[in-house]
Amino acid sequence: MKKSIIAFVALGTLAGAAHAQSSVTLYGIIDEGLDMITNNKGGHVYQLASSVMQGNRFGLTGAEDLGGGMKAVFLLENGFNLNSGALSQNGLMFGRQAWVGLASQYGTVTFGRQYDSIFDYAAPLAAGQLGGGVYGAHPGDLDDSNIDYHSNSSIKYASPTFSGFKFGGTYSLGGTPGNFTNNQIWSLGAAYNQGPVALGAAYLNARNPGTGMFSTAASSLPETLMTPIYSGFMSANTFQLIDFGGSYTFGPATLGATYTNAKFMDLGSNPMPTGAKGPAGGYTTGSTATFNDVQVNFLYRITPALRLLLASDYVHRNALTDQDGKSIESAKYLQYDASLDYSLSKRTDVYVMALYQRALGDDSTGGPAVAAITDTTAISSNGKQFLARIGIRHKF
Repeated sequence: MKKSIIAFVALGTLAGAAHAQSSVTLYGIIDEGLDMITNNKGGHVYQLASSVMQGNRFGLTGAEDLGGGMKAVFLLENGFNLNSGALSQNGLMFGRQAWVGLASQYGTVTFGRQYDSIFDYAAPLAAGQLGGGVYGAHPGDLDDSNIDYHSNSSIKYASPTFSGFKFGGTYSLGGTPGNFTNNQIWSLGAAYNQGPVALGAAYLNARNPGTGMFSTAASSLPETLMTPIYSGFMSANTFQLIDFGGSYTFGPATLGATYTNAKFMDLGSNPMPTGAKGPAGGYTTGSTATFNDVQVNFLYRITPALRLLLASDYVHRNALTDQDGKSIESAKYLQYDASLDYSLSKRTDVYVMALYQRALGDDSTGGPAVAAITDTTAISSNGKQFLARIGIRHKF
């Protein structure tokens, strides 16, 4: 009898130990606020909008210790609109992320719907991720600094961190019968964060972007995907993106800068997706639309609970010619951001933000460029737009 009791206790202890080596965590973010946006159809727009400072989400993440320093890991993450209750990411159940993989001392390999190397290594140094939110992303989120696009059916490797340095890459399987590379996306990146210095760099290459990368938009709103800043370039054969960033912290202040170079290459190689608008005759076959973006940002912790962000962004796109020989003037976008964020607790904060955007030249549709702040449906009626917001964010 005593031996049976001892055996039972031993089994219970082992079961408890096995349970302790595995974990599953439920987490989430809820963000909501009131916006005022100027110059939309001749008037101002007042609206409740969610997923601005950070995207609304709830998710499950977990790990199981397999022994020998290896773990099985997974993550399932949903996005949603707080005001309607609708799913984001085109109505997908786990549209933000859904992956499973293995982690060890040599790094982590995961499989599924994931973020690319731009987000993992370079985007954390841009204003949108530092407190500017989705509105503070570079115009149109052209360089995916605010996670508007995802990589489906992807394989990702992330290295361990070596004295502040880490690296990794992703490969998203495209492929259709007879064309293995159709819709594929691949990216590489590296970052260094040690002491006051932070650096990041990444490269991304997406084949047939109109039906691949840009069709995975984080929002289910077609106006978000088809921003006039670049909707007219969805006939490209290849989208290429290079992203660099760096920052230096001194006391309570951090000064940073980013540079991105984005190219829509071999225009006219593919049919335009439904909803995308370009010049009536399309662009000269084989031409390339190139965007250069430079941003400077400044983050200052006024108190441990109060944080100020200021940012200035400049985008330039080259001039082009349509199939009829008409010249499409180059475009310029200037954007100025400011936000003030106050933490009520470790999990809840309130914030205010203001943003002004100015557009000059011709946009991708071939018409006069209009201001188009990222992820708002209230596209400006002209080349100027101002946005102000007050919001609250809660994490659990």
